[in-house]
Amino acid sequence: MRVLVVSAHPSAESFLASVRGDLLAALVADGHEVEHRDLWREGFDPVFSEWERIHHVGDPAEKLARFPDLAPHVEALRRCEALVLVHPTWWSGQPAILKGWFDRVLMNGVAWDLPDGANRLRPLLGNVRRLAVVTTHGSGKFVNALEGEGGKRTVFRSVRLMFPLRCRSRWIAMYGLDTADAAARDRFRRRAVSRLRRHLR
Repeated sequence: MRVLVVSAHPSAESFLASVRGDLLAALVADGHEVEHRDLWREGFDPVFSEWERIHHVGDPAEKLARFPDLAPHVEALRRCEALVLVHPTWWSGQPAILKGWFDRVLMNGVAWDLPDGANRLRPLLGNVRRLAVVTTHGSGKFVNALEGEGGKRTVFRSVRLMFPLRCRSRWIAMYGLDTADAAARDRFRRRAVSRLRRHLR
């Protein structure tokens, strides 16, 4: 399977970065064709510009000509069969750099279109058959449930709509990272790898 891993963490020394390394190694070992886009290492610009807003439903070719740095991300998204997002959950959602990736890369003509007279977006990324999120939360599951898990809703109620109905989704999260000991972290590391492997079979 062609797997696109998009990661968003500023520190290469973080716990999540080490988990990401385990995930990438496991996917390669399983024979998947893996492409990794590390948004911080690439210096991805998350700012959705005034021009992009004005031309929100414009020709994607014109947008990519104006912002050529987006082209590799669009191409990777169009050719993948699975999208895996690896990020910390901050303030109940994705880091700004990943939210900006949603804003700028999931553009009209690439991820969706709105036919004349329609009141609902039509998904265009029919190639994506699997969606997975691997994330960490500093606070516990109960606190996150009270807050409504906004980041989970963003992915499964919005981003997920860009893919076909048959696309299967998986949320793989560690709660309570701030107080977790080494044993708990190791358990999550193994669980994340195992669950992602099963999801991409």
